[in-house]
Amino acid sequence: MKPRELIVLFGVILIVLMLIIPLPNVLLSFLIIVNISLALIVILVSMNMKEPLEFSIFPSLLLLLTLFRLGLNVSTTRAILGKGDAGVVIETFGNFVIGGNALVGFVVFLILVIIQFIVITKGAERVSEVAARFTLDAMPGKQMAIDADLNAGLINEQVARERRDKIEREADFYGAMDGASKFVKGDAIASIIIVTINLIVGMIIGMVQQGMSLNDSVHHFTLLSVGDGLVSQIPALLISTATGIVVTRAASDGNLGQDISRQMLAYPTMLFVAGGVILLLGLTPIGFMVTAPVALLLFIGGYLLRRNMANAPMAEQEAAIGLEEEHFKNPENVVDLLQNDPIEFEFGYALVPLADANQGGDLLDRIVMIRRQIASELGLVIPVVRIRDNIQLEPNAYRLKIKGSEIARGTLFLDHYLAMSPGEDDPTITGIDTTEPAFGLPAKWIPEGMKDQAELAGYTVVDPPSVVSTHLTEVFKQYAHELLGRKETTQLINHLRESDATLVEEVTPDLLSVGEIQKVLANLLREHVSIRNLPVIFETLADYARLTKDTDLLTEYVRQALSRQITQQYVRGDVLKVITLTPNLEEKIAQSIQKTEHGNYLALEPDVTQTILNEVAQQIQMQKDLDQEPILLCSPVIRPYVKQLISRVLPQVVVLSYNELEPTVEIQSIGVVNAA
Repeated sequence: MKPRELIVLFGVILIVLMLIIPLPNVLLSFLIIVNISLALIVILVSMNMKEPLEFSIFPSLLLLLTLFRLGLNVSTTRAILGKGDAGVVIETFGNFVIGGNALVGFVVFLILVIIQFIVITKGAERVSEVAARFTLDAMPGKQMAIDADLNAGLINEQVARERRDKIEREADFYGAMDGASKFVKGDAIASIIIVTINLIVGMIIGMVQQGMSLNDSVHHFTLLSVGDGLVSQIPALLISTATGIVVTRAASDGNLGQDISRQMLAYPTMLFVAGGVILLLGLTPIGFMVTAPVALLLFIGGYLLRRNMANAPMAEQEAAIGLEEEHFKNPENVVDLLQNDPIEFEFGYALVPLADANQGGDLLDRIVMIRRQIASELGLVIPVVRIRDNIQLEPNAYRLKIKGSEIARGTLFLDHYLAMSPGEDDPTITGIDTTEPAFGLPAKWIPEGMKDQAELAGYTVVDPPSVVSTHLTEVFKQYAHELLGRKETTQLINHLRESDATLVEEVTPDLLSVGEIQKVLANLLREHVSIRNLPVIFETLADYARLTKDTDLLTEYVRQALSRQITQQYVRGDVLKVITLTPNLEEKIAQSIQKTEHGNYLALEPDVTQTILNEVAQQIQMQKDLDQEPILLCSPVIRPYVKQLISRVLPQVVVLSYNELEPTVEIQSIGVVNAA
C-alpha cells in the first residue's frame, strides 16, 4: 500500500485508541491542532471545487472527522476530570475567551454552539435532504435527455456512458450527503452535553476530591470546559460550513471565490447605488466619519469595474486575433485549414434571425429534429451541421454544402410566406414568383397580410423556417449515401455490437471489412432503403459473404431479406401498380452484362440504351399524369443494372425486383417498356 493510504489506516486506528487509552497532554495538544488543520483544509477544498463530485469522498470524510473530534472530546474529558489539566491548547483557548469572567466565556461558547446547530447545521441538513430528493426525481429526465442526444448523433456512446455514470454518482453522492449531514447535527448536540458534564462534574470533583473552594473550582473547570468546547466547536463549525458549501454548490466553470467575485460584481452601477445609501447614513447620528470611507471604497470599486468592463471586449478581441495569428504562423497549424466540415449550412445576413435564438429563430432546434427524423426513417446518424453566416451570399440566400461542395441552394424572405398553387392560380394572389426548393414546384412569396386569403383560395402556405427545414430534409435523404462514411459505419457497427456482439464478430473483420460494409449500406441508402434494421442486414451478410465479396451482389441479397420493409414502403393497399419490361428486353439486358475481375457492368449499344431511356421516360410521364408513383419492376438478375442505366436520366424512378416483394402483394402492370 502507498504511504498516503497507510496514514489513513493508522489514523482510524488512532481514533479507536483515543477512546480507550489516556493520552499525554502534549500529544493531546498536538492532535487538537491537527483537528483544526484538517477542518481548514476541508473548507478550503470545498470553496475551490467547481462541482460537488470533485469532492465525492466528503460524506465518508465527514464521518471520520466527526469520529476523530468525538475521540478528542473523550480524551480531553478524561484529562479534565482526571487530572484537572488538558494541555496548553485548551487552557489558552479558555483564557482567551473567558478573559477573567467565566459567565461571559460560557455564554460565548453557547452562542457558537447555537450558530452551528440552528443556523448552519440545520440549513445544511435541509439542503442535503432536498438536493437528494430532487436529484433522484431528475434522474429519469436526465437519462432520457442523454438517450435523445445519442439518438440525434450529438454525442457518441462513450460520452453517453460517461454522462450516465455521472448521474448515478450524483445520486449516490447526494444520498450519502443526506445521511452524513446527520453526523454534524449529532456532533453539535454531543458537544453541548460533553461541556455541561465537564463543567458540573468538574466543579464537584474540584471541591470534593481536590479541596478547592467553590469560586476556584467554578473558575478552573469553566476555563477548561469552555476551552475544550471551543477547540472542538471551531473545527466543527468549519466542517458544518463546508457541508453547506458542498450541498449548495452547483456546477460552474470556476470555484466559489471566482463565482462570487464575478457575479456579485457583475453590475458596477449597483456599487454606486450602495455607496450612495451608505453615504446618506452619515446624515444620521452615525456620522460621516464612519460611513464616508465605506462609501468611497464602493464608489472607487464601481468606477474601476465599469472601466474594466468597457475595455474587456476590445482586449478579448485583440487577444483572440493575436492567438489566431500566432496559431497560423506555425506552418504545422496551416493543415487545420484543409479540413472540411461534413455538412455546412451558410446563409446571407438577412437570414441571421432564422438561426439566432435571441431573435426567435429555431433553426438549430429544427435541424436537431431533422437529424432525429433521418435516424428514425433511414437508420443513419447525420453528422453535426455547421451553421454560419456568409456575407458573400445574397442577403436572402442560403446554401448547403457537403464535404466542401455546394449541393443545394435557395432563397428565403423572412417577412413573407411561400404559397403553392392548388392547380389553378388565383389572380388576386400576387407575390414574388419562385420555385419551392425541396420539390421544384412553382410558388410565390406572398406578404404576411395575404396569408389568410391564400389559404382560403386553396393555396398551401408555408412559413420560411418550414421551407428551409423541408428542403434540408429532402437533401439529406437524397445524399444520405454520401453522408455515410467509414466513421459513421463504425458507429453503427459498435451500436449493434452492444446488443448482438456475436453477429458483428461473425461478419467483421473476418468476412467483410468496414469499407465493404459501408459500400453495402451506401447502396441501400442510394435507393432510399432504410438501414435501421441492422440485425437483418448483418445476418444476410453473414450468410452470403462467404460466397461472394461483390458488394453490389451482397446489396441485392440484403434487399431481398428486407422484402417486407420494401413492400411496406411502396405498396399502398394490396395492389402494386408497376411498369414492367418485356421478356425480350430483360433477356437482352441480361446477355449484355459483362463480368470482369473488377466487377460487372452493363454493355449495351448506344442506340439500344437511348431507346430504353426514351421508352421508360414515356411510361413514367404517363404514370405521372395519372398521379401514380413511377415504379419499374424487373427480374432480380438485372435489377441493379436497370437502376444504374436509368438513374442518370431518371433518378427518381424506383426499380424493384420480384424477389423484393411479399407474396401477398398483387402486382398490376400499367405499362410495358419494349425497346425491340
